[in-house]
Amino acid sequence: MIDWTHWHNEPHLIGGLILLGWLYALFTGPLRERIAPGVAYPRGKAIQFYLSLIVFYLAVGSPLDQIGERFLLSGHMVQHQLIMYVAAVLFLLGLPSWLVSTVTGRPRLKPVIGLLTHPLICGLLYMLVYSIWHAPALYDWALQNRWVHIAEHVMFFGAALFYWWPIISPSREFPARPYASQMLYLIGVVIGMTPVFAFIAFSNDILYPTYEYAPRLFAGFGPAEDQLLGSVIMKAGGMGVTFIVFIIAFYKWYQASERRAGNA
Repeated sequence: MIDWTHWHNEPHLIGGLILLGWLYALFTGPLRERIAPGVAYPRGKAIQFYLSLIVFYLAVGSPLDQIGERFLLSGHMVQHQLIMYVAAVLFLLGLPSWLVSTVTGRPRLKPVIGLLTHPLICGLLYMLVYSIWHAPALYDWALQNRWVHIAEHVMFFGAALFYWWPIISPSREFPARPYASQMLYLIGVVIGMTPVFAFIAFSNDILYPTYEYAPRLFAGFGPAEDQLLGSVIMKAGGMGVTFIVFIIAFYKWYQASERRAGNA
């Protein structure tokens, strides 16, 4: 059964998060004057950045990880939602533009970064990473091998950073796309993610053996029901977040259109 007192404290997890937090503190603190003289400490962004690290740890270090790894596909899907729709968003929002410019402002890197942050590439990369990892053989391999599972979650987080870049880019050199483009981008990704949802939701078989033979945590809630709930969490979570972001983009696009009409 679930050990609710077990929280992961492996060196690679705790050490990695501490390293990220320390580097952020170093570059936004003592080294800030060298990078961006006169710029104040980004208190609000720092809060968002450190919250992203906390959410990431809660997703992969709390007992939720045990639930998703050993018992419930639906629990694993909740993990993915936290990683991709909360931690990744807070991470990007927490990066000051002057700090990001130390990388994106380098002339030699601009062609590569421009290609990688193009909406088409960002959307395709996100859809490919997410869809390929949900192939039964790969997904179950991740559940059986701790290091593969870590690689899966890191790749989900990285792909999510690319996914959100056209919407909330922290870069002055490669800013967020115009609102109309954002709306089209969001719709395109939702459509592109539909096959993997349909594959899981409408399968007549239990796709992942780990969950098929896992101990049941709730009476009457078998692997078929868990698989269906997992697919619903995947789709509802993605569409819910997309709908909210779409409405915000639409509202800002409408406001900009009204201003242009008023100035005409």
